[in-house]
Amino acid sequence: MSVSVDPTSSEPGPYGSAPVPASAPTDAPTDARAGVGAEAGETADAVLRPHAEDAFAAELAGLAAQDDRPRPARWRLSPWAVATYLLGGALPDGTVITPKYVGPRRIVEVAVTTLATDRALLLGVPGTAKTWVSEHLAAAVSGDSTLLVQGTAGTPEEAIRYGWNYARLLAHGPSRDALVPSPVMRAMAQGLTARVEELTRIPADVQDTLITILSEKTLPIPELGQEVQAVRGFNVIATANDRDRGVNELSSALRRRFNTVVLPLPETTDAEVDIVARRVDQLGRALDLPAAPDGVDEIRRVVTVFRELRNGVTADGRTKLKSPSGTLSTAEAISVVTNGLALAAHFGDGVLRPGDVAAGVLGAVVRDPAADRVVWQEYLEAVVRERDGWKDFYRACREVSA
Repeated sequence: MSVSVDPTSSEPGPYGSAPVPASAPTDAPTDARAGVGAEAGETADAVLRPHAEDAFAAELAGLAAQDDRPRPARWRLSPWAVATYLLGGALPDGTVITPKYVGPRRIVEVAVTTLATDRALLLGVPGTAKTWVSEHLAAAVSGDSTLLVQGTAGTPEEAIRYGWNYARLLAHGPSRDALVPSPVMRAMAQGLTARVEELTRIPADVQDTLITILSEKTLPIPELGQEVQAVRGFNVIATANDRDRGVNELSSALRRRFNTVVLPLPETTDAEVDIVARRVDQLGRALDLPAAPDGVDEIRRVVTVFRELRNGVTADGRTKLKSPSGTLSTAEAISVVTNGLALAAHFGDGVLRPGDVAAGVLGAVVRDPAADRVVWQEYLEAVVRERDGWKDFYRACREVSA
């Protein structure tokens, strides 16, 4: 026996652009977020971090209203509009779409196109906005980015397949009412996009639970003699980190079910500074932090330090450097600058200065207290100390490194 939903419904989607199933099995609510989030009556402004489909609802609605290109089944936008939503641009009516990802357009196009096929999407390389991109892809494609499985070393098989309400199970035995669907199961039943974060953190035997789902597009429920078959529109976006400790290699059988797209680090210092500045500004406004008018100088210093240590050579190519054990990613640079901005706002004069970011830089670079501290001290004395205009930054870093 299979479980499915009615694919003929014309009920409007979250921003009025494409049909969604009118009904779903009893284990799969039509709104995956029902009863979750802010209390009733609270506005989106009260939420610390709104979901992508809520934070950028106006942009999504504007795109949907002007999107006349073909859309895959149950997609809220066409592939072209999804790519435009991620990369940014201006619409004919004047609506400005802010860029969510700054990088090669072709990579975004490949990622979006993958979701329109029967292959799942795997985003790789740590610290390159994988989670951010996966959230916005799901928001643009399905109008719902919340069907999420967070991978950890303790993620059980039930998180991907289904679990049981044990009170009902003991009282009435196995039944549909006693079954607790996973986010993946709900996405299959409703033709939506499921997300699996940090797939390589999940134990290998649990990872392989996805093989049947991705290859056969079905999820057996042997206890009931039933199955859930994926309706059109279903797909999976996973992120993986193969450059960190404590990861589990994907089996070749599972990897074949994915199309892997590697999100590259920014090519130039200017591009990375722009990304960090843009994201810090967004986070600062969300946290009610004052804007730092002169903060770009400190952002450039943080980005330069991270890029040089990450690449193992100074920007001018003249001095080779040892690289620390950490990734020193763009995401970490954003975190360091945001923390520095908070320090400047609450314990300074509101202007971002070297002393506000020095401790964050030290914490990002020195992950291994023994080996990384040597790398940092050599870089500090051989490069930072001798660089024109960096004296204040050098003194601040020396102070926190002592």
